[in-house]
Amino acid sequence: MSRSTVNGGISFWYSQEGTPVPREPLPGDATADICIVGGGYTGLWTAYYLKKAVPFLNITVLEGKFCGYGASGRNGGWLYNGIAGRDRYARLHGHDAAVRLQQAMNDTVDEVVRVAAEEGVDADIHQGGVLEVAYTPAQLTRLKAFHAVEIAFGEKDRVLLGARETAERVRITGAVASTWTPHGARLHPVKLVKGLAAAVEALGVTIHESTPVTEIKPKHAITPYGTVRAPYILRCTEGFTANLKGQKRDWLPMNSSMIATEPLPPSVWDTIGWDGREALGDMAHAYMYAQRTADDRIALGGRGVPYRFGSKTDNDGRTQPATIEALREILVRLFPTTAGVRIDHAWSGVLGVPRDWCATVTLDRSTGLGWAGGYVGSGVATTNLAARTLRDLIQQDSGQAGGTELTSLPWVNHKVRKWEPEPLRWLGVQGMYAAYRAADRREAGARTIETDRIARVADKIAGRH
Repeated sequence: MSRSTVNGGISFWYSQEGTPVPREPLPGDATADICIVGGGYTGLWTAYYLKKAVPFLNITVLEGKFCGYGASGRNGGWLYNGIAGRDRYARLHGHDAAVRLQQAMNDTVDEVVRVAAEEGVDADIHQGGVLEVAYTPAQLTRLKAFHAVEIAFGEKDRVLLGARETAERVRITGAVASTWTPHGARLHPVKLVKGLAAAVEALGVTIHESTPVTEIKPKHAITPYGTVRAPYILRCTEGFTANLKGQKRDWLPMNSSMIATEPLPPSVWDTIGWDGREALGDMAHAYMYAQRTADDRIALGGRGVPYRFGSKTDNDGRTQPATIEALREILVRLFPTTAGVRIDHAWSGVLGVPRDWCATVTLDRSTGLGWAGGYVGSGVATTNLAARTLRDLIQQDSGQAGGTELTSLPWVNHKVRKWEPEPLRWLGVQGMYAAYRAADRREAGARTIETDRIARVADKIAGRH
């Protein structure tokens, strides 16, 4: 790691925007019509859509640090149409139900872009789509299968590109093929979350920051500063859910890490291309994700140390030097002309992973407790769909409206079993990602077109398929 690399500090996005001064904490016991726990994308979008639908609602958002402190302010800026668990939902509810879920996600990308424009939120959004590449024979097999599945789920505008066509978009060393969908955009995560928080406040929603919720009970959100009582308590805590009393094993806080380069000169971009500024991913088992930022850096992420014992979460995003070096190696392998560039920033954060890897939206009508999350890294867009679904579920439950297309989607009220207790949880996740990295190494050195057996076994044990 270079001495000039900033390590932590929440994220690179905050180094550009500046860390916000937190809003006032909860002044004491309070009441509301709806209390939302968590000031990330899920909580803010939910407050936004509920307040727009029913302006007289008294809505309070409680945030432990400041809005966007978690994954919403640390992610890779991928606004795309992927949703965790779609294939499982197809098996549980039928293909047509999963197609409706996928179509809703396709539409969600445009919805986020629309609302950002309507609310005057300049989040550096560029709709260049998503390009996912293959650079080993086994990856090519998975890429073609993935492409065919996406077409089967209704993505008729997705295209499969050969090596030459891929290079015309982004020149990645060794890339043999790619698949591209228009349903994606690159954005600046912190600009979006700050703009969204401001829009929510302007509508009349109360936001209390520096107010950690320690326990959620029916009609009660308990904090060190007082308790908010409301008919509906919505948990929107994603990767930080394990910090709540009694919910240590609900969603596993999976760690993801990123680096951002210095701004690259035109000479480097001439060798790379990437003029379309697509969100960029690959078909590795321990996959990477990247974007070309508005100021011409490469921000690239992947799994470093995937999980901390006891579902612990970090404080400021500090990242192990070995992880930073591993991400730099991926960067240079993909783009050799970046070998001499400076890594300006490295950071990490957690995302929520359910035991069956399925994102969910739930409202328990008997208790008034609701929640959404478990996005497994696809939350930038999925949070918006989740928020609109929570809005519809609450309106249906309160008698203000009937069921909607969103309330009938297959991820609504899906039940997930808890994660194993420690040390099984830690051993399982560490072993899974060690297996994925080993499988990637073996595939890179082999000529076989088959997915490595180690990865297939890891997928089965993890419950991902």
